[in-house]
Amino acid sequence: MSKRKKAVLTGIAAILVLAVALGLLQELLRPKYGYGNIPEGTLIADYYDEAGDHDVIFIGDCEVYENFSPITLWEEQGITSYIRGSAQQLIWQSYYLLEDTLRYETPDVVVFNVLSMQYGEPQSEAYNRLNLDGMRLSASKIKAVLASMTEEESFWSYLFPLLRYHDRWSELTARDVTGMFHTESLSHNGFLMRVDVRAAENIPNPRPLGNYDFADVCWEYLEKMADLCEERGIELILIKAPSLYPHWYDEWDAQIAAWAEEKGLRYLNFLSMTDTIGLDFSTDTYDGGLHLNLAGAEKLSSWFGEYLAEEVGLTGHRGEEALEALWQAKCDRYYAMEADQLRELEEYGYLKSYGARAPEE
Repeated sequence: MSKRKKAVLTGIAAILVLAVALGLLQELLRPKYGYGNIPEGTLIADYYDEAGDHDVIFIGDCEVYENFSPITLWEEQGITSYIRGSAQQLIWQSYYLLEDTLRYETPDVVVFNVLSMQYGEPQSEAYNRLNLDGMRLSASKIKAVLASMTEEESFWSYLFPLLRYHDRWSELTARDVTGMFHTESLSHNGFLMRVDVRAAENIPNPRPLGNYDFADVCWEYLEKMADLCEERGIELILIKAPSLYPHWYDEWDAQIAAWAEEKGLRYLNFLSMTDTIGLDFSTDTYDGGLHLNLAGAEKLSSWFGEYLAEEVGLTGHRGEEALEALWQAKCDRYYAMEADQLRELEEYGYLKSYGARAPEE
């Protein structure tokens, strides 16, 4: 072997070793999410292990990933679904997550929660990271990052997180090491379960706004979402989840209802349907009405499953052996987690491992 060829091979080997080392270092330093440490941070990345052949994809913020149970939709209607939700997911993030999802599958129905229409500009890096760090690298992720960054953020730090997290040395724990290679999923097809109860009391009165119009950028992305679904032969259903707070103004609701009617889309405001669904905010919420607990999510999902079957025409997959076996395993894990949370509540009085706060003495 010539000296020149040997030098080239040595150089290539050195570059590969450096790349592997930097990759491992990046995995070590990136934040690890899970019980007791922002469980919502696992949601976006979880999807890629489950991608493909869902009847329904939910897109949106905490009002989808804490309020709908895909297990209930399966058990009662045989409908397969996944929730691509994340904390304070802005509408452009929802659009690019939908675009990303359609690289892997084409569902019959996409359900979008409209609460994020209130935000017309990027909000914070912390929420951006929860929405974007878990996305696989693609054109959709790049566009989502560019649309979401605040002025202080660096584009390259989303592509190479080591640039953002290089100073986490002092925070490292054993969990950072084990989490380099395996992160346990905490969700059930994107649903985060909570069995505890805190009744809705003392909901603050809404403050009047000077302007109830949604920003042009929000309408732009809602239009893009509708167009994308139409191009792919997907029915888009707009919803407002039955969360009592933050307040959903009548003026906002009227705008969405009028736009949906103009576009020939279904729009369901579950806030106006709580009695029909059977929700009781003294028992069906874990945080005073912001989100539903497991009991509330199962009630809402049961009603919505009937709607999808009877009004939308989804037929489900009863009798398909492979899917039956797959979803039985999902159901087993779901009920095991429910039992674990109930035991923890009985022992501690709150969900200690979930990061919930202890009741005040």
